[in-house]
Amino acid sequence: MAATTPRRGLRRDPQPLNRHLRLILTTGEPAGIGPDLALAAALRDWPCELVFAGDPGLLAARARLLQLELEPTEWRPGAAPVPHRAGTLPVISVRLATQVEAGRLDVANARYVLEILDAATDGCIAGRFTAMVTAPVQKSVINDAGLAFTGHTEYLAARSGVPLPVMLLVAGKLRVALATTHLPLAEVPRHIRRDVLDATLDVLDHGLRTAFRLPTPRILVCGLNPHAGEGGHLGREEIEVIGPAVAAARMRGLTVRGPVAADTAFTRGSLAQADAVLAMYHDQGLPVIKHASFGQAVNVTLGLPFLRTSVDHGTALDLAATGRADPGSLFAAIELAQTLG
Repeated sequence: MAATTPRRGLRRDPQPLNRHLRLILTTGEPAGIGPDLALAAALRDWPCELVFAGDPGLLAARARLLQLELEPTEWRPGAAPVPHRAGTLPVISVRLATQVEAGRLDVANARYVLEILDAATDGCIAGRFTAMVTAPVQKSVINDAGLAFTGHTEYLAARSGVPLPVMLLVAGKLRVALATTHLPLAEVPRHIRRDVLDATLDVLDHGLRTAFRLPTPRILVCGLNPHAGEGGHLGREEIEVIGPAVAAARMRGLTVRGPVAADTAFTRGSLAQADAVLAMYHDQGLPVIKHASFGQAVNVTLGLPFLRTSVDHGTALDLAATGRADPGSLFAAIELAQTLG
């Protein structure tokens, strides 16, 4: 998926926030725009401390290709986080397996991508970092290398020992969570189960209360089928699984409504009565938020023992090292991590 080019009116400067936090930023697929986005972030002042995880040689080479005056330095933790200063590039070093050509995937470097995530995850769990911000990775090349990988959300959860993470996309007050994530569409119905929905609603409610500081979050739950099943004529998941999960959530004290037809869940009036929408599958929820705010939306993983935010786009191999990659979503991810942290 290509990142967009800068748009008129897109805010670039980070907000002046009060607290100084330390964030670890993973640089993602080395052949994609992840390194470019990381360098763009390094060229800005930030009210939080930024530490970059990746290969210093790759970052230095990409900076030269982009004609940027940036030189990686080894990160040495201080007693307390300090605001990031433009032009500095503190790095936790993870070495590539082989040299990178921008725009060209290489399975030899697939494990490197996971090693970056491992280093960042371990640092967050150990308390060295307040939050993780991730640049995009290329799932296909990781799987082509024989490594099981369905996405950041699932990988970070497994590394952290978390049974059920929840993917939440955020664009201002529009928040869309997913009951299932990276599955073929044909497999979605059998993953819509009571235990999954019960746990997902609890994680979502808890995340909205704690990270987003909403005292009584209102959750709107989509149906799986057209017209929310049309009373059972277009599918029975709403009657047999989703509806009972919503009723049980209310019994546990959650403010939940649904299942509602997905084609009306995202209307203005419906969203005015919800703090978050729970979609049943990836392409039921993500097209809406990307239409509303592509390039500025943020992916948040709820349920981890640390905060993780990410961009709303892919590796954009065709834009790597061209200087045309838009860092807007990464900047938004850093800002949101700072705000929620």
